[in-house]
Amino acid sequence: MSRPPLSHILGSMKFIDAALVLEGGGLRGMFSGGVLRRFMDDKLYCDYVIGVSMGACTAANYVSRQPERNRIVNTRFLGDRRYLSYRRLLTGGDLFGMDFIFREIPRRLVPFDFDTFYSSPVRLVTVVTDCHTGRAEYFEKSDLGEDYLTVLKASSSLPLIARPVEFRGRTFMDGGLADSVPIRKAMEDGKKKRILVLTRPRGYRKSPSRMPGLLLRRYRRFPRMLEALADRHRVYNETMDFIDTLEERGEVFVIRPTGTPAAGRVEKNKDKVYLAYDEGYEAASRLMPALGEYLGLRL
Repeated sequence: MSRPPLSHILGSMKFIDAALVLEGGGLRGMFSGGVLRRFMDDKLYCDYVIGVSMGACTAANYVSRQPERNRIVNTRFLGDRRYLSYRRLLTGGDLFGMDFIFREIPRRLVPFDFDTFYSSPVRLVTVVTDCHTGRAEYFEKSDLGEDYLTVLKASSSLPLIARPVEFRGRTFMDGGLADSVPIRKAMEDGKKKRILVLTRPRGYRKSPSRMPGLLLRRYRRFPRMLEALADRHRVYNETMDFIDTLEERGEVFVIRPTGTPAAGRVEKNKDKVYLAYDEGYEAASRLMPALGEYLGLRL
């Protein structure tokens, strides 16, 4: 029996019963931005989205249905010191202008569609790491209201290049420190279909941190977070092994770069950022028929 077209099933306002899991990776995450641009072009919307760091930022624009916003924000201001400045980092500030990115840009320069975002029925989960426990915390969009941008900022605050974020009496940093690819959370939440967008090619595995001494000096007051940092490579690699096994069983659909990502975590070359975005769009386009088979839809 032939499958009905996706547009016939969904229309413009319905959602697929599937989890969309988005890895972080700084500006490497522009690959994911390109993937989701293709999804939005095809009106492919999942009813559950979970993201980490840049993946969480990408998720927000997906839920607010702003297909070009990921590309605009991360290319228009690339040469702007308010966005990225090594001088600011060397003088004790953040490498990325976190207040500029999470306050001025969404509220004034490239407006974020808060109305669509908050009214969306999509269950959106943002991952952060509790600095005192070293454990991942999962914040639901429905529980945050106007505090959402603060949590998004915390999820994107990497050690050594950003400061911890205080929120509701607790201290948080980048969600990837404790749960880089939250596939298990999506499974615990009951999602049977899972689409993963990763920002590293198949076979990539992390090595131990090369800066343990610097991390210890900077974050001595957070011993549990230091433990999480020391163990991060092992947890990440185990997660990648788990994902490979799920993929072999047909229990997850993975979209990732086929080679070395065009853009690095911290990238100032605008052409490389555009290329990473285009690579994501092309990868999603190439895999649409297979994704349709996985979801039971004609894409």
